[in-house]
Amino acid sequence: MRNLLLVLAGFSAASFGLSLPAAATPEAPLDLVFEGGRVADGTGAPLFSADVGVRAGRIAAIGKLGGRAARRRVDARGLVIAPGFIDLLGQSEYNVLVDKRAASKITQGITTEVTGEGESIAPLDDAALAEGRDTWEKYGVWPDWKTLDGYFRSLERRGTAINLATFIGSGGVRSMVVGKEKRSATPEEIARMERIVDQAMREGALGVSSSLQYIPNIYSSTDELIALARVAARYGGAYFTHQRSESGRIDASLDEVFRIAKEAGIRTQIWHLKTAYKPNFGRMPAVLKRIEDARAQGLDVAANQYPYARASNGLDACLPPWVREGGREALLKRLADPAARDHVKADMDRASTEWENQYAGSGGPEGIMVASVLAPALKPLEGKTLAEIAKARGKDPRDALIDIVLADRANTACIISIMDEADVRTALAHPLVSFGTDSGAHATDGILSKEGSHPRGWGSAARILGHYVRDEKVLRLEEAIRKMTSFAAEAAGLPDRGLVKAGFAADLAVFDPEKVRDLSTFTEPNHYSEGFPYVAVNGVLVIDGGKMTGRTPGRGLRGPGYRASRTQADPQGKKETGRAAAAR
Repeated sequence: MRNLLLVLAGFSAASFGLSLPAAATPEAPLDLVFEGGRVADGTGAPLFSADVGVRAGRIAAIGKLGGRAARRRVDARGLVIAPGFIDLLGQSEYNVLVDKRAASKITQGITTEVTGEGESIAPLDDAALAEGRDTWEKYGVWPDWKTLDGYFRSLERRGTAINLATFIGSGGVRSMVVGKEKRSATPEEIARMERIVDQAMREGALGVSSSLQYIPNIYSSTDELIALARVAARYGGAYFTHQRSESGRIDASLDEVFRIAKEAGIRTQIWHLKTAYKPNFGRMPAVLKRIEDARAQGLDVAANQYPYARASNGLDACLPPWVREGGREALLKRLADPAARDHVKADMDRASTEWENQYAGSGGPEGIMVASVLAPALKPLEGKTLAEIAKARGKDPRDALIDIVLADRANTACIISIMDEADVRTALAHPLVSFGTDSGAHATDGILSKEGSHPRGWGSAARILGHYVRDEKVLRLEEAIRKMTSFAAEAAGLPDRGLVKAGFAADLAVFDPEKVRDLSTFTEPNHYSEGFPYVAVNGVLVIDGGKMTGRTPGRGLRGPGYRASRTQADPQGKKETGRAAAAR
């Protein structure tokens, strides 16, 4: 018998064709569990009570998780657990290289930014590098890349608190091929632009974008934009646009948006939707109806907005396009000529259907405020209206504006009063309008604290949840979250973001619906939002107990062309690890 046992010991149950019950394998402990909160899953469905467990950067479980082993448990009673908010126009592609914390964004629950409005952080050529010299010198971060792939690698090497995805800007592509002059692109030039977009799509662009009120995109024809959008569409990308007119020519501008969407067969978003300037106040319902009608005809068209009635862009955008043609140096040279200066001033006072005259559209100098400057000597102007500056200097406000543009080498940003609150609220309540800040990340300390900015970069998400949802009841909480999460993720083409769902990336915004509020104002913008005690990016807390942790778990989120190329290169579906996986 003893010998028989020794013999049998050398065989497994399988050797005898036996099937024995598998031993119970203990579940791996969760990295993080939010306990006792109410979940807004991002679909717009009603809140429900559940715990949310995270492991290895992903949402691992949703339900009653009290019996599951966990390395960290967070008491979320009284809090809402939502997907991290997706800023569809974040503008932080350079700022996160200067300050990787993205502080003003994570403190309002933003975990992912989409950027690349008309011009993008890559690709770059020597002319683009020279154009940005003032910025590189001021903040001390010089591009060490020229391609989009190089940018993503640089971003992840440096580290970032948020995820970042980008479009390739058709305006930047046009600058590389055609320049900043007012002329049509030749067929050969369009073909070259198509090749640049194709490469960017393969390197991770979400799609192609345009910003059609600014140099040089203002010179892009509709056919040129359709050609580039078709390239993006081949990869499953999108077309996002700052449309050609947001004021008197908005119907013709919408016609162009719809035509591009139809002829390119591409998913389309209108950035920061508005009906600008007083003669157009009250037109938002009609604009939204046109978008609804386009969708009823089979076009995948939608929009996004920031929840403020004032906009922001470069102060030089108050000047007519002809003086800005050719870029920064050409603009400054023309403004130094007295005759050209007089011509500019006359155009600023003249009603025109040929360009978006934001000086007149803002109601003149009282409606224009200096937000930020690059030159230290001009810092006292921040927060002052052009009317106040002109009065203090004893000058015509138009001369004061031109003087600032010259002194700051066209680097000044301004805030302009061009919208009506009723239109903002109407768009905010609409199911086809998502969310974007149209501002880069800032901070209350460090180099980015030393400049002014629009409060939308500090408080847009908190303003929606606090002011418009809780206080004004413009829309339901669950619907607001849907628009800032799953709807935004679908629009941008981010397949594993925007839902509290097992297997999705653990980007989570955990907030107190009774305390959430924005504190940033137009005159005192540098204030973080309140009410977000916990924010996780890829399963790592970047806000813990209401305080920034300084951790940088963010990733470069590459678009469908890159993802497809990686799948083709790895047909067995082998998992990448480390930074390679993070770049996906």
